[in-house]
Amino acid sequence: MNPLIDGLQYANWSEKIFRQMREGGVDAVHVTIAYHETFRETVLNIERWNRWFEQFPDLIFQGRSGDDVTLARETGRTAIFFGSQNPSCIEDDIGLVQVLHTLGLRFMQLTYNNQSLLASGCYEAEDTGLTRMGREVVAEMNRVGMVVDMSHSGERSTLDAIAHSTRPIAITHANPATWHKALRNKSDRVLRALGQSGGMLGFSVYPHHLKGGSACGLQEFCDMIARTADLMGVDHLGIGTDLCQDQPDSIVEWMRVGRWTKRIDYGEGSADAPGFPPMPAWFADNRDFGRIQDGLRRTGMSSSDVAAVMGGNWRRFFGTSFGPAAGTRPDLSRAAE
Repeated sequence: MNPLIDGLQYANWSEKIFRQMREGGVDAVHVTIAYHETFRETVLNIERWNRWFEQFPDLIFQGRSGDDVTLARETGRTAIFFGSQNPSCIEDDIGLVQVLHTLGLRFMQLTYNNQSLLASGCYEAEDTGLTRMGREVVAEMNRVGMVVDMSHSGERSTLDAIAHSTRPIAITHANPATWHKALRNKSDRVLRALGQSGGMLGFSVYPHHLKGGSACGLQEFCDMIARTADLMGVDHLGIGTDLCQDQPDSIVEWMRVGRWTKRIDYGEGSADAPGFPPMPAWFADNRDFGRIQDGLRRTGMSSSDVAAVMGGNWRRFFGTSFGPAAGTRPDLSRAAE
């Protein structure tokens, strides 16, 4: 059977959510363990996860390789893969890339909306592309097996990362800008380059990324996925919900403001409603992935293509991305069903 994998979540983690993952049959999730945290603060977040792994060993465990997705299916648990939405966790030290990989970090965004030491974020007026340090860090991430994630980066920086990386990159949670013109969504130029290089796009259900926001319909969302398959190739598509379940609105402030400003930054939200927007009615938590699966079937996608989008493609990508570089791009052919 094919796995069910979510390419990005940042929930207020609890036993309730871990049990919902199991009820929904979710085999693996890429979870955000850092936004603006320093290295030491990121380690403390890993320590919290270690306690959850000890408390709920029948529900979750730490994933480190693509094989752990298979282990999760065989043991009825969910594999948790760590990622950071900002490079603040490596501070200004390239050596911390390998240290964090050893601790289990498997994804790292080069920016979170703003300019970083590595690249330009999607909210900057000018995108100057990868910096000198950015190119070196990408090379180090390629070497150790940490995925370059450009979900919150500007267009030039994203194209630079695709071109400079010797391994396929990921945009773990975004949608096409031609469908909904949000700063975080990606142009057809970026999506074509991503697909041609063997990279992965995870489709987001976060309302600010959806056409019509919280009122976006399930079938409209799934039809958009089917159209994107025509643009990029179905083998490069997955789900990356960006689910922020049970988080208080204060977390939105941390995500958008961090430590870089003293003013409230509303980001993609409205000044009248700076908190989390309501989720679309068809996706509230991990038990709702079946609705997306059914919606994809209604678009006319084949069963094998639906299975690939729901997790098969992420499983293949995990298997070729999390270990040391072999010096060549991995085989992009789909794994046997």
